[in-house]
Amino acid sequence: MSPEEIKNAVCKELDERKAVDITVLNVADLTVIADYFVICTARSNKQVKALAEYVEEKLEEAGVPTLRSDGVREGKWAVLDMGSVIVHIFNDDTRMFYCLEKLWSDGGNVEFYPAKK
Repeated sequence: MSPEEIKNAVCKELDERKAVDITVLNVADLTVIADYFVICTARSNKQVKALAEYVEEKLEEAGVPTLRSDGVREGKWAVLDMGSVIVHIFNDDTRMFYCLEKLWSDGGNVEFYPAKK
């Protein structure tokens, strides 16, 4: 799968499992570690864990393995490294604290899922 296809598949799975504020940052021109960051919020620590496990399982079924993951057990911030796409699943407080969108955004690289009108 291409990086864009992986990003789209991740967003679709997160949306189906009721993640909120799904945001995509195109970081290909900002770093060599990934092409996209997918960032979302879960309503609880339990949902952070569930979303991470679900996305990891569904993408693995599609042939995209998770290379590394961290934070799933604690449930405050789970990170899934899928090579060209890195998925960040936060609880509310942790997302506000780190505010990755501001750190990695140059203004023109932000996309929302589903597309906001």
